[in-house]
Amino acid sequence: MTLLRQFFTEMPIIAILRGLTPEEAPAALDALTEAGIRTLEVPLNSPRPFESLRILVERGGKDLLVGAGTVLSPEEAVQVAEIGARLIVAPNVDPTVIAKACTLGLAALPGVATPSEALAALKAGASGLKMFPGEMLPPKVLKAWRAVLPADTLLVPVGGVTIDVITAYWNSGAAAFGIGSALYQPGLASDALRDRARALVEHCRGLVGSASQDIRRGR
Repeated sequence: MTLLRQFFTEMPIIAILRGLTPEEAPAALDALTEAGIRTLEVPLNSPRPFESLRILVERGGKDLLVGAGTVLSPEEAVQVAEIGARLIVAPNVDPTVIAKACTLGLAALPGVATPSEALAALKAGASGLKMFPGEMLPPKVLKAWRAVLPADTLLVPVGGVTIDVITAYWNSGAAAFGIGSALYQPGLASDALRDRARALVEHCRGLVGSASQDIRRGR
């Protein structure tokens, strides 16, 4: 089982912490993990992102999948690996970034918006595909992609994804969901973050193990 599939099987949520500061990182980590979220992403256009990533990695250990988002160069992938994070996420398909991630043993989740980009990313070695922006790629599009992509492809809608649309994506074959502003916003109180995370986790627990899970297994 791949690293991404392992964590998505446990809880299919990536918490996207755009704008997180190192000072906020410990409290955000505690709130999210107490709720049951195990995959966290800090976009590199956040303030001092590598400091925040280091804090999350050191506090979370191997029980969490900590990654960086908006990774646009192989050099940034190297920095992510040196910190001990294990996932890189990007808004685009850059074969050099994907190749570097593979070389470093990182999971790579590049952003795709068309079947051509999706197949190119998989050919380059992507671990899964970030369907971005999610607002432009509704569940019916994801279902159509399922018909042409390899059966075991991990599809992760990101961008405008909220608790209201998760079930429709899941039933169409999504493997996980990247949740940004619907979950975390800079300055959000820890209690509020924990409450949002718990609501998402409870909703997803009702989906995991359902009959539609067979779609993600290529059946």
